[in-house]
Amino acid sequence: MNLVRVPLAPVLRARATVAHLDADAFFASVEQHQRPSLRGRPVLVGGVGPRSVVATASYEARRFGARSAMPMELARRLCPSSTVVVVPRFAAYAAYSARIMAALREVTDLVEPVSIDEAYADLGAAAGQDMDLEELALGIRERARELSGLSVSIGLGRSKLVAKLASEDAKPGGVRVVDPDDEDDFLLALPVRALAGVGPVSAARLDELGVSTVADLRRQPLDTLLMVAGEAGGTNLYRIARGWDDRPVTTVRERKSAGAEHTFDTDLHGRAAISRELDRVVDSALARLERHAVAARTVVVKVRLSSFTTLTRSVTLPRPTSDEGALRAAAHRALELAEVTEPVRLLGTSFHALSEHAQLMLPLDDEAEHPGAGTAAPSPGPVPAGQDLAATGPAAPDPGGPDPALPGAAGPVRVVAADVAPGLDVETAAHGRGWVVRVGDDGRVAVRFETARTGPGYQRWVDPETEDLVLVAPLGPDGEPVLPSEADET
Repeated sequence: MNLVRVPLAPVLRARATVAHLDADAFFASVEQHQRPSLRGRPVLVGGVGPRSVVATASYEARRFGARSAMPMELARRLCPSSTVVVVPRFAAYAAYSARIMAALREVTDLVEPVSIDEAYADLGAAAGQDMDLEELALGIRERARELSGLSVSIGLGRSKLVAKLASEDAKPGGVRVVDPDDEDDFLLALPVRALAGVGPVSAARLDELGVSTVADLRRQPLDTLLMVAGEAGGTNLYRIARGWDDRPVTTVRERKSAGAEHTFDTDLHGRAAISRELDRVVDSALARLERHAVAARTVVVKVRLSSFTTLTRSVTLPRPTSDEGALRAAAHRALELAEVTEPVRLLGTSFHALSEHAQLMLPLDDEAEHPGAGTAAPSPGPVPAGQDLAATGPAAPDPGGPDPALPGAAGPVRVVAADVAPGLDVETAAHGRGWVVRVGDDGRVAVRFETARTGPGYQRWVDPETEDLVLVAPLGPDGEPVLPSEADET
């Protein structure tokens, strides 16, 4: 007879001193802050190709049903014709993120960023026994707005679990403090899908048991949850239904991977085309690896076929390296292991087993004939879309559109119409700084000349053949151009 061991309740904090800060509709809010003509209008940030997805939808767009991860074409159909679509500008977002995080760090050194737009903070040392926690959170919120110009939401609880749920409840732009005495009332009324770790599959299985709220989940015995979600998943459901989360706020987060992926507007056919596009994805992944000055030992390639089946293969090198040739060769070897025979709609490359120490990959014996050869990790073969083999960390998000290069020390880059996309920062000698609204079929570019400092600006068509139109670095919240080094700091 197998006995089910019930987890012991952890010792949790006596006060709600764990904070979770989340910037509201972050990417879209940055666009609206910098482009005054977008304020109050539906804005979709993401790719502009036929297979692109929404990275962020402004609150004005969400009223029409648009949301993150939705196909861009569907979001555009849901929203009115006045909706503006722009490509992501990660350099600008990083600059704004740094200001928001600074508002937390003025209060405590214990800040744990978990993404570009959210972070946990331990306010235990900053909040004296007599300090009003809501007043403290309101001060952080206002300071974040002062430094960045953006709205943020803040939740406080005695655990990361409750703090994150509280910040979600406070959106947009609010503060919610869940005191320990009020924790059960807050948690039990929530839908079970609000809990981290409850995805569509788990939710469907729980629904079969009549579990739709956290209160329903808490009533389930542990052995039932183990049957539904397995040992680790079932134990986690049992714990989070009771608000048991004793994870500390940590200031050091080890980088687990660096990578990139791209969804193509049309399927790729043939080995030559797939290999050529893999090189371009590898270029983006290598650039991210280089920015973090680390070496990698394992190279993972993800291939999504036209049938939406996803293949994931990896190659592990004998030792960590930052040698581009060795890493590129390993990526192509992983692609060969995938044995692709169907058209391809997405390619991704990510580097894992990262190390600050690299060893030069010298060709020895048969490595001279097969550079970058390593040990191929076993893989169970094709897996359904959405069930990719888990690597040690996520690749960079791919909204389906370009991740424009940040102009660096070499200065502005003169462009032609094919180089630009809606939302990119441009400049002309005659009219100054503006942003691309759209590109016409005749090669002319519609540019709106405005910044946060100028107020709503005018729009005119620019012909790159007759006028100097240059790509320029985006602006930060202080209205100054973002330098490449600043874009990499967050």
